[in-house]
Amino acid sequence: MDTRSCSSAQEPPSKLLAVGALKQEGGARSSEEGPKKRRIWAAPCKTNCIEQVTAAPRYDDDDKIINGYECALHSQPWQVYFTYNGQRWCGGSLITARWIISAAHCYKQPKYLVAHLGEHDTTKQEGTEQHIQVEKAYQYFYYNQYYIDHDFMMVKLAEPAQFNQYVQPIPIATSCPTDGSQCLVSGWGNLKTSGVQYPEVLQCLDLPVLSDSSCKAAYPNKITDNMFCAGYLEGGKDSCQGDSGGPLVCNGKLYGVVSWGQGCAQSGYPGVYTKVCIYFDWIKNVIEKY
Repeated sequence: MDTRSCSSAQEPPSKLLAVGALKQEGGARSSEEGPKKRRIWAAPCKTNCIEQVTAAPRYDDDDKIINGYECALHSQPWQVYFTYNGQRWCGGSLITARWIISAAHCYKQPKYLVAHLGEHDTTKQEGTEQHIQVEKAYQYFYYNQYYIDHDFMMVKLAEPAQFNQYVQPIPIATSCPTDGSQCLVSGWGNLKTSGVQYPEVLQCLDLPVLSDSSCKAAYPNKITDNMFCAGYLEGGKDSCQGDSGGPLVCNGKLYGVVSWGQGCAQSGYPGVYTKVCIYFDWIKNVIEKY
């Protein structure tokens, strides 16, 4: 495990390293090489700085459902999970027949990624599944690995998904989440705060959107205008390892992308999500151009 020394939390983003070898394509990053190291968590250190801890990527990723419940069968037909070289990687949300929204920190070379749709019990062949090769992945151009800011990515499928009762796109929210909104996060991530226990079936968790003041108090100097918190300040319920990139849905629309947090379900540290509303115009531009 490598540890970077602390840097001022006020350091301009322009001085920070981006992920991988990236090239600009119309406001999108199309990564030719994924990151060799990936942030696992951020912890406070001296004088308002952030200590970044990195480690080799793991297929179980950053985020999971703790103390949730089994989702009603195929009640989240937009839910996607990716496999990387055959191992479960991150989550995502289907928004059109060819496009999925996920988190920028989930990037891997597309040729190694397969999108799994129409799934519920991952141990069974249910006859509802669609497994589709990924063609392209575009990180938002201003994604910042150090602050995990603009943690947003568009993934294009090599062929269109076939819509049916098991596979459906989710509408994108055009407004930003409001305090107290009741939402739902879903995924197949780890069920435990310590140790490993991955579920066979899709897990759901109902949780509220927290105020900006509560979010910023939980994570001083780390929350940007592109992030929001959802969950319970008392801890006990959260998203964590295995759910990164997955959906946070409020009133039937995609409002958030599972992004990061300090530990999982820890008191005082709610989950942090990327605001989908910020990227509405960019989403349309990417779909039209690519």
